[in-house]
Amino acid sequence: MPPGGATAWNAIPGARGCTPQSCAYRDHYEELAALGATVYGLSTQDTEYQSEAAQRLHLPFPLLSDARLEFARALRLPTFAFAGLELIKRLTMIAHAGRIEEVLYPVFPSDADAGRVIEWLTYHSVGRAEARP
Repeated sequence: MPPGGATAWNAIPGARGCTPQSCAYRDHYEELAALGATVYGLSTQDTEYQSEAAQRLHLPFPLLSDARLEFARALRLPTFAFAGLELIKRLTMIAHAGRIEEVLYPVFPSDADAGRVIEWLTYHSVGRAEARP
């Protein structure tokens, strides 16, 4: 159950979509892997919740917990408050060799995010391969 209940949660623009976003990454996982991507999900739910969700949704990638918002604060990610909780706004980071190369924000609709990442990786992997010595 979302914080504050489903009706209140669904009334927040952009709040819905974690499950469709995760499932889209699941459905495009092989294509992403073929492009060299390693996929992780991150949210403020605790590890137990994340493990249950990954199993229930049959995700081939880990969902990571940032329940104390340490990662979010270190990277100054956008957050919002709801039902007494501070939550991370939906975004996607594409990193390579420890460097963030692209941030997709806002992510809407959430189920189209994996496709946008595939497009970005396809376009940029050509340039990256040509830049190698």
